[in-house]
Amino acid sequence: MKDKTGKVLTTGEIIKKIILRIKTILLESDVYILHLVGNIPSHYVRRFFYRLEGIRIGKGSAIHMGARFYDPRNIEIGEDTIIGEGTVLDGRAKLKIGNHVDIASEVMIYNSQHNVNSDKFAAVEEVISEPVEIGDYVFVGPRAIILPGVKIGLGAVVGAGAVVTKDVPEFAIVGGVPAKVIGERKIKDPTYRLGRAAWFR
Repeated sequence: MKDKTGKVLTTGEIIKKIILRIKTILLESDVYILHLVGNIPSHYVRRFFYRLEGIRIGKGSAIHMGARFYDPRNIEIGEDTIIGEGTVLDGRAKLKIGNHVDIASEVMIYNSQHNVNSDKFAAVEEVISEPVEIGDYVFVGPRAIILPGVKIGLGAVVGAGAVVTKDVPEFAIVGGVPAKVIGERKIKDPTYRLGRAAWFR
């Protein structure tokens, strides 16, 4: 048996590829089921299924409709956090989202990406994965993109459409592509609660 490049595979390599393929199919099935669950217009039902799939979701937190997940088992969401519609949450490496975090619609948070310098450019074997951490009281604006290895500090604000490629200091306001510090949040000791999410979102 040969791989897609024509290399003859050993029995051990064939078994390894079969096991990897089975794991990938099972994970893709889970991701598809979560995609379907994401269209149910009830926070309670969605949370129930998300928790069954291994996502740790704190008390009072809500994930609005249409969220997409990549490997949910590594995703942890704190208390009183709201995740907006159509958000992508990547769990291929650890993704930790703090308490009282407001993530707007269509935000994409990735912690795994292709190795662009790889001669194979493989989707599974040669990806670069780094954890992402979002601190308490962070606000992430609509359609922002957060890339692997980023840590966003307490109370920081990520502007709409920003592409975050490096760590964001506490209480900094960042925007642009790539995101740069454009201001500083005046509130330094936040204690607010986000409250109840809208019923049918």
